Amino acid sequence: MSTTADIDSSSPERDFDVYSDEYIQGAADVWDELRAECPVAHSNHNGGHWMPTTWDDIAAVAYDTENFSSRDIAVAPTPEGVGLLTAPPITSDPPFHTDARRLLLPFFGPTAVDDMVEVTRSIARERLDAIAAETGTDRGGVGVTDAADTYSKHIPVRVIARILGLPESDEPKFTRWAVDVLQSKGDEFDRRADATREVLHYFGELTELRRQERADDLPSKLLDMTLPNGDPLANHHITGASFLLLLAGIDTTWSSISASLMHLAMNPGDRERLVAEPELIPTAIEEFLRAYAPVTMARTTATDDAQIGGCPVAHGDKVLLPFGAGNRDPAKFDRPDEVIIDRAENRHFAFGLGIHRCLGSNLARMELKVAIEEWLVRFPNFELATNVGRGGVEWGGVQVRGPRNLQLRVGI
Repeated sequence: MSTTADIDSSSPERDFDVYSDEYIQGAADVWDELRAECPVAHSNHNGGHWMPTTWDDIAAVAYDTENFSSRDIAVAPTPEGVGLLTAPPITSDPPFHTDARRLLLPFFGPTAVDDMVEVTRSIARERLDAIAAETGTDRGGVGVTDAADTYSKHIPVRVIARILGLPESDEPKFTRWAVDVLQSKGDEFDRRADATREVLHYFGELTELRRQERADDLPSKLLDMTLPNGDPLANHHITGASFLLLLAGIDTTWSSISASLMHLAMNPGDRERLVAEPELIPTAIEEFLRAYAPVTMARTTATDDAQIGGCPVAHGDKVLLPFGAGNRDPAKFDRPDEVIIDRAENRHFAFGLGIHRCLGSNLARMELKVAIEEWLVRFPNFELATNVGRGGVEWGGVQVRGPRNLQLRVGI
């Protein structure tokens, strides 16, 4: 990344590309460099965008709903003239956002999440049984598994499918959609658009079926709800919300589970401590979320005279909010680049902040806790298989970034 040399140090222009391999594999290094020399940087790559890298600047944009709109939250550029996806509440601004979010909150509150704990645990155990059989560890052997593929991705997709009332047999389709929409490159618009149309068509058909006959699932419950003015929810509201819950519920938690396992594979002292002190797992999970926060969201400047950290941004400019960068700001965290699994004060914003703070955070935390608990019970000793692939781990994604290939040696 060229941030000095041929670039005016007084200019916010920097030659960073969030879709480059350098950024995807080592985003934290890029954030550190930008934060040190140009904390609110601008890049002309991918249609052009601003990227603040400090806690305060990211928070300021996230909370400023007057000057920054959530109408286009995608990191990838949308071609001019193409309509934007409606996926309430995340693509909504106040005041409609408040009403749309309030409808969904009860389904992701503590009581609803508690009801899914044993479901999640059974999914984790089923996958661990399969891994043990595939690697031969159930017969006393030692083997290698791509845990991102064989474990991490299955738990969130099956849990959110259960909440939405979707058949488990469609799991491969759901995962493919999440990959195509959230992990595609900036110039792969057709790939994202095709997958988006498929998801909306899928939920459009489901919504019509539920209009004819209700089921014990979220789309049916949404059909029976009304907005504060008494209007029922339109089909595009229900299909858009279902789209959001399915895709956001898959990739973010998939990434966080994989990052947590990666860390434990590379840091045996932390792994051994969690095996000995499983009551520390919830605290450790908060630290994994801080250190490996997977999500970058986007906002669009809604006014002509907005500023970020003193930098003027023009109407229509896109702003990227890498929550992981804020979580590694040394002005907010002591030893921010170290993972301290018993960190006492941890006001991270891995789940975002402001009006769009992740409404599924309770569910994600539960899934992470169960996934790590069950993995450590089954495989208390494991390590990164550094002789496989790119040193055993390869990161992917930008909107949602995480280890997509995670080779772990188990049964050691």
